[in-house]
Amino acid sequence: MAAAVTEPIVELRSALTYATHDGIALQGDLYLPKASGNVPALVAVHGGGWQQGARSAFQHCGPHLAAQGYAVFAISYRLAKKGRPTFPQAVQDVVAGVQFVRGNAAALVVDPGRIALIGASAGAHLAALVALGGHLPVFSGSYPGDPHAGIDTTVKALVGVYGVYDLAAMWEAYQVASPLDNNIENFLGAAPPENRQLYFDASPNSYATYAHNTTAVLLAYGTEDDLVDRRLHSEAFLKALKQAGFFVRSCAVQGAGHYWLSDPLDETGSYIGFFMPRLLRFLAEKL
Repeated sequence: MAAAVTEPIVELRSALTYATHDGIALQGDLYLPKASGNVPALVAVHGGGWQQGARSAFQHCGPHLAAQGYAVFAISYRLAKKGRPTFPQAVQDVVAGVQFVRGNAAALVVDPGRIALIGASAGAHLAALVALGGHLPVFSGSYPGDPHAGIDTTVKALVGVYGVYDLAAMWEAYQVASPLDNNIENFLGAAPPENRQLYFDASPNSYATYAHNTTAVLLAYGTEDDLVDRRLHSEAFLKALKQAGFFVRSCAVQGAGHYWLSDPLDETGSYIGFFMPRLLRFLAEKL
């Protein structure tokens, strides 16, 4: 007797072009649940120090979240290198990713009113800027030719995983670790003594204000992260969000360092395996 063929519960649509900025086609991979009716969606932003990384970082958690009923659109964005900064362009790319999902909600069978952002490390930084400030002039309106340029960028929720939220503090850390090739300086195009306003504009904690507190936030971080200091970033951002009246929750992953959001979920004792149920509980409540 032939074995029954199991119908896949997740559909993958690879390499969808969501915008073209300055001649560069920006693409994303869409993980869709095989479910009836409109589903909530997450726009996922990979890490990599603003200079590297790929959307394939979500190849494990993307299908897992889709199997739980959430569409996940994992996007690429423009990367910086020395002499070629990409701020605010990388933020504007993520803005376009949100607009693409909302503007194509009917075709993608997602709920345009239930969109969230999730990012890791540098991706959490970009996601946080868009979630709290994507509508501001510094990040919006630069690409009026985008098919969905006029679409609202508001998101219901933000999930930041071992994110960078204070760029001046991160610049100082890189100055110690790699003074000749500072990722933050490469990304922004200047050092703090040259342009402190630039660092203020590029730091998510600058947007933790009453005016933006309708977005629910979940911040996750490892207690042993030796790359992004949780006290200067996640914990300081958490405090600022609380002061501004945000609904915000934190998830401290004991013993975890950096880079674990892209790990397979089925590894015994995996940090992402610990985090995922807490993420799903947050999404069920706030998205």
